[in-house]
Amino acid sequence: MERALFLDRDGVVNVEIDYAYLPAQITFMPGIFELCRRAHAAGEKIIIVTNQSGIGRGFYSEADFHALMAWMKEKFTEEGAPLTAYYFCPHLPEDGCACRKPKPGMIVQAAKDWNIDLGNSRLLGDKQSDIEAGTAAGIIDCCLVEGRLPLE
Repeated sequence: MERALFLDRDGVVNVEIDYAYLPAQITFMPGIFELCRRAHAAGEKIIIVTNQSGIGRGFYSEADFHALMAWMKEKFTEEGAPLTAYYFCPHLPEDGCACRKPKPGMIVQAAKDWNIDLGNSRLLGDKQSDIEAGTAAGIIDCCLVEGRLPLE
């Protein structure tokens, strides 16, 4: 089985701004590429799991989201830290879906898709709901990022 580094997007991969969907709105978090290069070198898959209620609220479309993620994947590849995949939940908090964090749906689906051993994987999130989702999925190593990535 494979190991993975699961990352929330807004607040972990990029500086959080409300409902970002254009490359011009993205500022990558200091250290994200270094962190992901290390994970890649260690054989970990790099997977983004992100709530995107801006889609459900009509602020941007799924096509807009996928275009931004294609751009991000290109940037990560250029930096020597290729993203394996990304998973997103377009639903509103009140929709009660199984994919929106703190529920573990996106993580569980990624584990199935990529043959990932969740007990030997890691998750970085900037909200308690990220940590709850990782823990519910069976990830033991969940880290709450508070404005700074753990580079050690």
